[in-house]
Amino acid sequence: PFRVALKQWYQRRVRGFMTRKERMETLGHPATRFTNIYVKNFGEANLSDEEFQGLFEPFGKIVSCVIMKDDTGKSRGFGFVSYETHEAAKAAVENLNGNEIQTCKLYVARAQKKNERQAELREKYEKLKMERLNRYQQGVNLYVKNLDDIIDDGRLHEEFSVYGHITSAKVMTDDKGNTKGFGFVCFSSPDEATKAVTEMNGRIIVSKPLFVALAQRKEERRQHLAAQHAVRTQGMPRG
Repeated sequence: PFRVALKQWYQRRVRGFMTRKERMETLGHPATRFTNIYVKNFGEANLSDEEFQGLFEPFGKIVSCVIMKDDTGKSRGFGFVSYETHEAAKAAVENLNGNEIQTCKLYVARAQKKNERQAELREKYEKLKMERLNRYQQGVNLYVKNLDDIIDDGRLHEEFSVYGHITSAKVMTDDKGNTKGFGFVCFSSPDEATKAVTEMNGRIIVSKPLFVALAQRKEERRQHLAAQHAVRTQGMPRG
């Protein structure tokens, strides 16, 4: 510890030396030295252009301020504000993000460039993809079909909740909101999911016997169906 402290003291004595944090704060970085901010979630507040700008004027000199609108001139609920300095933009984000304006909770953040937004969306997509893959691999996601028309997400959750902690329960519906007759239930552990399959498969709920099984990925399901087809055709008489 003493050597580390001594080294740090010496480094600060050397002319021009800065830690990474000090360099970031002093020299700036695209992610920190921003002047443009993105604002959303104020559609229901019906703010005029003047009222919108008035929210941001106390924090510094504004270069431009715009509410994005549709073809009829109606606010689309988001906009952009550009400040002359980074300090003003930072102050606006710190003071206004999360504030309520006429029951609307503002989202105020650094405006991202297109490639940054795309990278962030890709990262979120990959994260969701891995979470789904892990659920399949761990055997906690169940496929439930032959559901009665009156069964919704809440009823599906209720029927399976006695077997363990459910992280999600979803009845699949069409564009009109009508049930497709099947859904998915995800448990927090494989043991809970296995117990639910054992107890619920074949059980009559409302008026129909349920089919309950571990959910399979599309490729696994295709391979399984192909194997079943091969077994059936092997026993068929050849002409």
